[in-house]
Amino acid sequence: MIESIRTFRADPRHGQITALSCLILLGMSLFAFEMPWWRPFTALVTALMTQGLFSAVLGLRFDWRSPTITALSLTLLLRTDGPELVALAAALAISSKAILRIDGRHFINPAAFAIVITVLAFDGAWVSPGQWGVEGWAVVFAAGAGLAVTYGAHRLEVPLLFLAAWAVLSFGRALWLGDPLSIPLHQMGSGALVVFAFFMISDPMTAPWHGTARAAWIAVAAIAGFALQTTWVVTAGPLFGLVAVCWLVPILNRLFPSARHHWRPSLPISQKKEQLHA
Repeated sequence: MIESIRTFRADPRHGQITALSCLILLGMSLFAFEMPWWRPFTALVTALMTQGLFSAVLGLRFDWRSPTITALSLTLLLRTDGPELVALAAALAISSKAILRIDGRHFINPAAFAIVITVLAFDGAWVSPGQWGVEGWAVVFAAGAGLAVTYGAHRLEVPLLFLAAWAVLSFGRALWLGDPLSIPLHQMGSGALVVFAFFMISDPMTAPWHGTARAAWIAVAAIAGFALQTTWVVTAGPLFGLVAVCWLVPILNRLFPSARHHWRPSLPISQKKEQLHA
């Protein structure tokens, strides 16, 4: 039993699923996100069914964890008038992983891609950053959960670098325009920004593998998202910025070769001891 728990904890995806699930439950019950039950249910069922379909067609092993994370991420950020657009977004997200691939790997964050496409194509879909409020318990919980998850995935630098870059851009713009610093402080306290940083751009499967390339890519993503949000008044600029620079990932992976990331949980302690004494 103890070994099973340790094995479960060793895979950071389990921690991400737990954190996202808690955020959704708290949003539905405590923070009044106006999230009907059909939204997470539709996203989860559609994502798992689409993953199962592609696994059967392509002869791949079915893994419930990745589509579950995608479905929960969609639930947190995408708003729609009805369940049909939620189902469409979930199907788009999982399909993008199977179809849009270079060098045998998907390079576009599936949830971000699906949200952007659905929002651009349908008036009944939108992103509502204001639902999280600012500087509240939702933000504190999201940041704390995100820190734990990204630390476990060895990607803690990704959200921290992105938030630092966004802060530099926000405060720099305020100083340039002569705006009060309360404006960027208010923007940095957005729960949607925190959720994006810790649970979307930090996805190790769709970020450059090399550390230097990854840092440069994060800066470019922040600049693109900030420009879209402030110059063209795009709601949820970070999401659109991430999708806009996704094509850089396979290029950077070729220019800066490094070990590919694989979701391989650590061995239980007992198995490690057996290997050491073998």
